[in-house]
Amino acid sequence: MRAKYFTPHASQSSNPRQPEVAGTQHDTMNAWEAFVETGTATEKIEKSVRREILDSWARCTDMGISALSGATPQKVGEDGVEELRRKNASLCQAARAAFERLGPHLYESGAILILTDRTGTIIDAIGDAQTLDTGRAIQLEIGGVWDERVIGTNGIGTALRTGTPTYVHASEHYCQGIKSWTCAGVPVFDPLDRQIIGVVDLSGPPDIFRPHNMALVVAAAREIEIALAEQQREERTILLEAFIDLPKAHNSNDAVVLLNSSGRIVFSRNTERSLENGTGELPIGKKLLSWSPNITDGDLMAALPPALATTEIDLLKFGGEVQGAALILPELTSSPSRPSPKGISVKPRYGVEEEEFTILGDCPKMQEAIEFAHRAAKANVTVLVQGETGVGKELFARLIHSYHTDKKTPYVTVNCAAISGELIGGELFGHVAGAFTGALREGKQGKFEQANGGVLCLDEIGDMPPELQTYLLRTLEQRAVYRIGCYKRRPIDVQLVAMTNRNLRQDIENGRFRRDLFYRIGTIVINVPPLRERGRDIDLLVDYFNGMLSTKFEQKPLEFDSTAMAAFRAYQWPGNVRELRNIVERLCLLHSGGIVTADDLPNEVTEPEGSDFLFGKATESSSRKMNLSSIESIAIQRAIDQENGNLTRVALSLGVSRPTLYRKIREYGLDRGK
Repeated sequence: MRAKYFTPHASQSSNPRQPEVAGTQHDTMNAWEAFVETGTATEKIEKSVRREILDSWARCTDMGISALSGATPQKVGEDGVEELRRKNASLCQAARAAFERLGPHLYESGAILILTDRTGTIIDAIGDAQTLDTGRAIQLEIGGVWDERVIGTNGIGTALRTGTPTYVHASEHYCQGIKSWTCAGVPVFDPLDRQIIGVVDLSGPPDIFRPHNMALVVAAAREIEIALAEQQREERTILLEAFIDLPKAHNSNDAVVLLNSSGRIVFSRNTERSLENGTGELPIGKKLLSWSPNITDGDLMAALPPALATTEIDLLKFGGEVQGAALILPELTSSPSRPSPKGISVKPRYGVEEEEFTILGDCPKMQEAIEFAHRAAKANVTVLVQGETGVGKELFARLIHSYHTDKKTPYVTVNCAAISGELIGGELFGHVAGAFTGALREGKQGKFEQANGGVLCLDEIGDMPPELQTYLLRTLEQRAVYRIGCYKRRPIDVQLVAMTNRNLRQDIENGRFRRDLFYRIGTIVINVPPLRERGRDIDLLVDYFNGMLSTKFEQKPLEFDSTAMAAFRAYQWPGNVRELRNIVERLCLLHSGGIVTADDLPNEVTEPEGSDFLFGKATESSSRKMNLSSIESIAIQRAIDQENGNLTRVALSLGVSRPTLYRKIREYGLDRGK
């Protein structure tokens, strides 16, 4: 049976309002009348009105908003709405799934769900037919403008102004004509640059007010943001493929910037030189120019910032249409040295005896993951790190922590899979004396309180018991913790980094994980790629581990010949980076000679068919050593199968050029899958 978020509107008339809400409406109305009359907030008014509402009233007074307004005075015509929808096509598309999922729950509920753009103009609205009709009287309809500067305090405009989830109930509205409404608005952030691009709002008559309304709207907004991020990743992949398919090949040392059809940067490589050339920073998400549908390379050149010099501009086409552009930046006047591998080092935590480590990787997926970690730390939002076992998810949690300016910032970890379901609640949230069997006599502070002001890392969050997922969601929404057995509210300021190797979307469908919690913890999702998809990063990691471990064991670095490196590149690495490190460490300890060949590697590396069981495949094992050509042909065929015959993706995953890939396919007589 479908779960219901709301009871039918007809049955709500017999239900009393929430006591805490009903009891304050009279006081709030009196406070509003006094505030409008004097324009100042007395001590009595401050006690009767929430701080965020009072701050908004003060802004309305400063902007000269008429408190007697009965409706928003601004509305965009039908043609203007269509233009806004065209400009916000990505937002509308990302919101479609959430709106279609919630739509059936809103029938005869009295509530309507609204989507606005960054200006507070309504571009979509669904829900109860009667409420939609009633909303037309105050222009709470498609085309209506609900910016705070236009119609004062309201869920949409105030959420836009503050950048935080906001509910405005009845008398809390600044304008008299909209005090018969309640609304909960949540900003939607662009995953690229974290700028507000719209608002999701739930509105209706005061009797639809429920404490969980805000959680519902937050979940919808996060669902939209995740859909936007998936759109942007797909767009970025398409542009990379189009760039690789250009007739003219570009050197791997070229400085490249890829723009999407909005004129924003979605990929950059070797752009450090732009700083030296005085062109300024080129971060992902930065808008370089205004894009027009029929733009030419000449138009692009003229529209670029004057300081950004380019040697070449290539329009990137997909499906016969221009989808973006590639900018090739000029080389420095002095001959640059060979660029060092891209990576970022993380120093030991304050007061902890541990080694510095480096997250290393040149492949686009790793660079994207590092960039997302930087943005997540800067925005101080919840993060979900996904990836297979051994890819280094915990390193990204440490990386996010390292961006905090205060080096004494707490960093607390909890492995949800390593603690029994009976104890994990007390471990996370703390408990008072005698709260449950086994509770400490003096009570205990939980991990959330220990991490206050810093980062809390929840590893294997997919294994958290369902009953505690509800508790976690409430903690994140309220930014406060309640110890088990205690009703005292303890405010916390914690950046949550959740990690998992599970498919949480599948767990949601199976009822193992809460959908609203998934969207709450996934404000920014970092997908750490498996090693087999990182191409030539394998070479970089072998060099890095070889140098680091040789220094640790006080011996000369090993030398890996071409057969060994080819075997490494062909292997599927079920244990990912952790497995690679262990193999290099074993060789550093046990290998007697200086040169490592394929014969010196473990059998599972040189006999990939014999290790297919690690991927759940039932194939015949081979007891013989395979030659280099056999290893290479198996690796290429497996990559073709995994990418469903998309040779551009195959070349990227293997770290080879497309001409080389075509030659190998012909040489080995492989099935292209098309």
